Amino acid sequence: MSDLLPHPVTGQPFPSPVPPGTGWPDDPATPQTPVAADAAEVARLAASVDGLAALDAAVSVCRACPRLVEWREDVAACKRASFADQPYWGRPIAGWGDPRPSVLVVGLAPAANGGNRTGRIFTGDRSGDWLFAALHRVGLAGQPHSVHAGDGQRLIGTRMVATVRCAPPDNRPTVTERDTCAPWLVREVALVAPWVRAVVCLGSYGWDAALRTFRALEYDVPRPNPRFGHGAEAVIDAPTGQPVTLFGSYHPSQQNTFTGRLTEPMLDAVLRRAAVLGGVLEG
Repeated sequence: MSDLLPHPVTGQPFPSPVPPGTGWPDDPATPQTPVAADAAEVARLAASVDGLAALDAAVSVCRACPRLVEWREDVAACKRASFADQPYWGRPIAGWGDPRPSVLVVGLAPAANGGNRTGRIFTGDRSGDWLFAALHRVGLAGQPHSVHAGDGQRLIGTRMVATVRCAPPDNRPTVTERDTCAPWLVREVALVAPWVRAVVCLGSYGWDAALRTFRALEYDVPRPNPRFGHGAEAVIDAPTGQPVTLFGSYHPSQQNTFTGRLTEPMLDAVLRRAAVLGGVLEG
């Protein structure tokens, strides 16, 4: 671990990566939180947790994928020059937001110098800036920006999750890493499923992950899989209760936003549809 540096919101000093239970804002874990060291332990722990708090804690200390552990911790220790004065979280990123969400946002993975630095999913980079601004415009976030855990942001009727919980090199987890991490997502969706009515999938990776997850939970996912596209919608019947609707959106990456492939009105339209279906907004 590197030398202590002040947290940019609280000023409290931390090493990088941050040990569990040392006071980082919204850290769900303690030094006693059980640590999954391989895929079998991920599956066992995910199946055994009895609520979101225990799940978030276990996710945030997972060490099941050696390549991802090495990468996230190397980035945390070396740091990007523009963030050299900050501590890096350097651990997996748990889901975040309303514990009873009607809208679920599913993405790929944390960014190496974004969520891996801030400790909160989808914060700390331009993609996150785009997403939080859009969420605020349609009434799903309390502030138009979120830069770090502890910054006062809150989600309204919404929860965010990543398919893979550690920052992967080049934003490309392997299939094995994706599958090792999958039980965390399956369990999280199972815990919030009674309330979820709309799922916003950021990019084809999030879309495919949502389809796999709901199929694992015995939802009636059509075969062949519904095709991803911006504005795509797919209704999936639940084993019991109300169905959920998946909404596809291009990922707000700089590659998409700089080229105009994704515009603010396009992203707003998808989020607004999800918010209305979820009952957060009136139609």
